[in-house]
Amino acid sequence: MRIGFDGKRVVQNFTGLGNYSRFILNLLINHFPENDYWVYSKKKAAANLKIPAGVKFRHPAGYRFPLWRSYGILTDLRKDKLSLYHGLSNELPFGIRSAKIPSVVTVHDLIFLRFPEFYSAIDRFIYKYKFEYACKKATRIIAVSEQTKKDIVSYFHIPEDKIDVIYQGCNDAFKSSATAEQKSKVNKKYNLPANYLLQVGTIEERKNLMLTVKALLGVPSEIKLVVIGKQTEYAREIKEYILNHKLENRVVFLKNVPVDDLPAIYQQAKIFVYPSEFEGFGIPIIEALHSGVPVIGAIGSCLEEAGGPKSCYVHPKDDVRLSWTINSILSSNAKRDEMIKAGYAYVKKFSNAQLANDLMEVYKKVLNNA
Repeated sequence: MRIGFDGKRVVQNFTGLGNYSRFILNLLINHFPENDYWVYSKKKAAANLKIPAGVKFRHPAGYRFPLWRSYGILTDLRKDKLSLYHGLSNELPFGIRSAKIPSVVTVHDLIFLRFPEFYSAIDRFIYKYKFEYACKKATRIIAVSEQTKKDIVSYFHIPEDKIDVIYQGCNDAFKSSATAEQKSKVNKKYNLPANYLLQVGTIEERKNLMLTVKALLGVPSEIKLVVIGKQTEYAREIKEYILNHKLENRVVFLKNVPVDDLPAIYQQAKIFVYPSEFEGFGIPIIEALHSGVPVIGAIGSCLEEAGGPKSCYVHPKDDVRLSWTINSILSSNAKRDEMIKAGYAYVKKFSNAQLANDLMEVYKKVLNNA
């Protein structure tokens, strides 16, 4: 097979969609090396991104049309005689069905419809138009969770049998224990506290860091909070609350942490806290389970799918319950050990081999329907 991929996030995005795109390419190259994998991108790869070896890049030579990714790319796709094209981040080129190119689109979430207050009117309009178009024109759709599948059916009225749920995995770096030397190195590099909770993700309102900070007031003072993620305007509100409640010495903010340092930071955390109000899936939870860390998530979206039945979940507005849950884990080694053991068992369902095979089965369905 010759499979083409939307390369926008592959080459420039350092966070969720970019990580997913590169993860998918790595899966396919490692498990199905007999195929050709072509990535279509106007831009070259950022110098500090680890691009999977074996990928063939297709850049629009001399093509300056600003909407190449949405329109002009079809000329290249036809010329290259692809078996199918996979839009990795919610979108497909306009006209792909009339061009008779079999296609798959991965839809990560429809948060802009569930929480419109977090988006501008113009962004909501553009996202809805592009996402709905892709879902209706794709040969098949991949949803990253059952929750996302339900939302696609509900908001876009897509038949359930057109959608396959394939969960996401995480970087293999999280699947090995960090050495004592690696842990010591990151401790010194980031001045990590001895006992800490960990929260990872962009510091934006939906991710709900405020709940964790408020809950810290009900947790013993020797327990700190380490926060890793890009800061937005919402971070100002968080820092103001921290100052007003004299928590400056209990919250550590880190950003631009290389992925190679993350496993050692995860593995030394007492608890991983992820009280996001809504997610398409929740890769940081998978990273935490692989790292042998108890997880507390939030109810209301798909985090139970990521964390499994033995992780703990609280309402995303209930900081008192979050404090109580944190304390219940900290005070019981038996409970903590049970959560860690169950987490290791549960996360096996997200193995690379399983995900790669699931993905290839979708591609076969597409070609059988073409």
